[in-house]
Amino acid sequence: MKKTKEDRREEYKKLVELYGSPLYVYDSTQIENQIKKLKSAFSGFDCKLHYAAKALNNQAILKLVREFGCGLDAVSIHEVELALLAGFPKEEILFTPSNAPFSEIEKAVELGIHINIDSLSALRKFGQTFGSGFPVFIRINPHILAGGNPKIQTGHIDSKFGISIFQLSEIEAIVKAFEIQVEGLHVHTGSEFLDAGVFLQGAQILFQAAKSFPDLKYIDFGSGFKVAYSESDVVTPVEELGRQLSLAIEEFTKTRNQPIQVWFEPGKFLVSESGTLLCTINTLKRTPSSVFLGVDTGLNHLIRPMMYDAYHEIENISRTGPADHVYNVVGYICETDTLGYSRALPESFEDDVLAIHNAGAYGFSMASNYNSRLRPAEVLLYKGKPHLIRQRDVLEDLLRGQVDFNI
Repeated sequence: MKKTKEDRREEYKKLVELYGSPLYVYDSTQIENQIKKLKSAFSGFDCKLHYAAKALNNQAILKLVREFGCGLDAVSIHEVELALLAGFPKEEILFTPSNAPFSEIEKAVELGIHINIDSLSALRKFGQTFGSGFPVFIRINPHILAGGNPKIQTGHIDSKFGISIFQLSEIEAIVKAFEIQVEGLHVHTGSEFLDAGVFLQGAQILFQAAKSFPDLKYIDFGSGFKVAYSESDVVTPVEELGRQLSLAIEEFTKTRNQPIQVWFEPGKFLVSESGTLLCTINTLKRTPSSVFLGVDTGLNHLIRPMMYDAYHEIENISRTGPADHVYNVVGYICETDTLGYSRALPESFEDDVLAIHNAGAYGFSMASNYNSRLRPAEVLLYKGKPHLIRQRDVLEDLLRGQVDFNI
């Protein structure tokens, strides 16, 4: 039975009592529902989802998305190794490094996973080293301005990601010179795009580029599907995108001698709404111009509001009643680390518990020990029960890796 809002509030309060504050909580049912939503939207063609591990890489989450039928998108060799530890078959892992040392690519070849090359120099070095002995994907920069905050726009002409579509002839020359097997083409225009037409524009650029590679097996469109950060927020219309993309792929496959499998790499779309960061009000501070709620977390645990100007809904789960008080919710870091400006909440008090919603993606995975603060515990709600999937940091975690030095 679906939980009511009040049921969820009571559950969160009990979790804080059990595991402490601050605390990350993830709902496995929400993750599964998001995967089902994409699979349904893209059911009109041969499709494989590869979870973008950088969004949230706890082993429990990786195992969960694997069980729900996803492959994995990795951006470092260590994410590849985490994926293998979580049980992903090597043929379901795609490694897309950005400016990584070539030794990581060599390690990926050794491990036998799919590799995505995003620079001409790396492609040339790959050809010189492996020739036709190992297949690759090539990441294309389509020069499309798409996505939300400029910091998450990856397909424009000044982006560091991918090889410019205007350099296709150079790609072809390197591939021919070293007889490189190109098994896939990849594009990612940016995160949080809203217009299906922009996505299809990128698709058409890949379809055109594919004419140069007759043996392609895969087309990878990345991801960037937007989720709602508030009740009135707009989202990527994945159902409409699926319908339009089905027609485009049908026309594209008519020009090919072999079938093409389409890959996507959702990260935020799968885990963002599943996650909640629970925290406790330490201080209630009034000034002539503002009222601050100071909490026991900050940009060290959730950097998105300060890094991307991201909005996260904040709820006081300790209080009911009208939201007739306005607060700035701020963290405990010695930096400006505002988690929410001018938030309407019920009258709030010290020791109340706040829930910062939609915090599953790029929350813990970007967390740090800045100010020598400890990282929170993580809990997964799975089949109706909470499971601790990461212990809270202790002082020894701050010292791990340091070498004793006697003066």
